[in-house]
Amino acid sequence: MPLDFERARFNMIEQQVRPWEVLDPRVLEAMGKVRREDYVPARFRKLAFADVEIPLEHGEAMAKPIVQGRMLQALEVQPDDAVLEIGTGSGFLTACFAHLGREVVSVDRHADLAQRARERLAEAGLTNVRVEAGDALRDWTPGRPFDAICINGAVDAVPQRLVDWIAPGGRMFVVRGRAPAMEAVLLRRLPDSSIATDSLFETEIPYLHGAEPKPGFTL
Repeated sequence: MPLDFERARFNMIEQQVRPWEVLDPRVLEAMGKVRREDYVPARFRKLAFADVEIPLEHGEAMAKPIVQGRMLQALEVQPDDAVLEIGTGSGFLTACFAHLGREVVSVDRHADLAQRARERLAEAGLTNVRVEAGDALRDWTPGRPFDAICINGAVDAVPQRLVDWIAPGGRMFVVRGRAPAMEAVLLRRLPDSSIATDSLFETEIPYLHGAEPKPGFTL
């Protein structure tokens, strides 16, 4: 029996995302508009709306809908905001940000993932998105600050180079720490340029490449 994608999308929002305290109507609308099934690998299309991480190439993963909903809500993206996404992955969150903000720049260290997301976003008719291939922890730089930054991968500690890209009044969502007690936090740049940190919730997601804990010495 073919999967009813519209019913599955509705159930994802009403039975998973909304009960996990994602109540922002603009976020729920964006997640309802973006065809999630078009952003997952073909072999996992029937799992597009399940409460599971979906494997991508290169050992990467697409986060659960509930986690993505909390990411989107925490950043409070406004229609005039410029958004930076680190870790494009499937491109699903990129598309959601495109519906919420003025422009989106997304970067992924895997050129093939970046290209595939670029094609999916173009097919969806989204013209306010630019996807680049590069390593944001090493040599890629956006060249300017952003109002909202989403880090699609955990970090042992938040790299200062990423914090420097938060615009005055801007926000960054990131998951930090070590499993099984990783902490999702929102960093906000205050008027005096200092950074305030709000703890959001506990979760566990794969590490951003290069941001894993350093191996310890054992005797």
